[in-house]
Amino acid sequence: MGTEIISDSVKTAYDEFYQQHDQAWRMLGAGYKAQHIIDVCKGHSFNKVLEVGAGDGSILKLLADQNFAPEYHAVEISESGVAHIKERNIERLKSVQIFDGYHLPFDNDSFDLVILSHVLEHVEHERLLLRELKRVARYCVIEVPRDYKAGVDSNIKHFLAYGHINVYTPTSLRYLLRTEGFDIEADLTSMIEPQVTKFNRYVNQKKSKSLITDLKINAEYAVKKALVNVFGKKMSEQLANAYTVLCKKADHQLEIF
Repeated sequence: MGTEIISDSVKTAYDEFYQQHDQAWRMLGAGYKAQHIIDVCKGHSFNKVLEVGAGDGSILKLLADQNFAPEYHAVEISESGVAHIKERNIERLKSVQIFDGYHLPFDNDSFDLVILSHVLEHVEHERLLLRELKRVARYCVIEVPRDYKAGVDSNIKHFLAYGHINVYTPTSLRYLLRTEGFDIEADLTSMIEPQVTKFNRYVNQKKSKSLITDLKINAEYAVKKALVNVFGKKMSEQLANAYTVLCKKADHQLEIF
């Protein structure tokens, strides 16, 4: 593979993205993402953890604060992201490096766990990255937004505004992982909490606060939770906003044909 797989325009976009830093918004989202990682990893312990596409370090900071692992490492494509990670002074963070988006600067089986949280939807060559994750670690936690819906192709500008060039459902992510030689160990679905919806509306979008809007947001969330409680996993995957998977390198080779 060539040394410059990632597009220059993509690298520039993400470098500028982290220069325009919004710590409150990122930490709010990171709190839920970190908790999903902890929840899906219940029953397992990992000593040496790598986050790929670590952004500004929000997730690693929260994991370290909860003593998730004894040792952390991070790689990120943007220099501004790396700068933010270093500024956080994350406990037990042993290395922070720029990488090219696909080639991880580590030996085979260097880590117990790799974290890839809300990264895969941004990746131009997703299978290449997944093979690198499998090379450096036996276990991976992967979380993606559940963006796919009927007619998603008519709303491309919306998703591109967030940098999402791939869209997933829980089923399509599982299919991708299994065809890349991963076994699914555990998974969970999650919906956007009312607190996040309100922050996005009132702070990010700068819309006027409204009691009626608050009640509507709370009611919609409550209805969705009730439907999940009644109809179970299938309904939860249909209503989910994000899907989190703990997977491990399969002991067998996938047979094609």
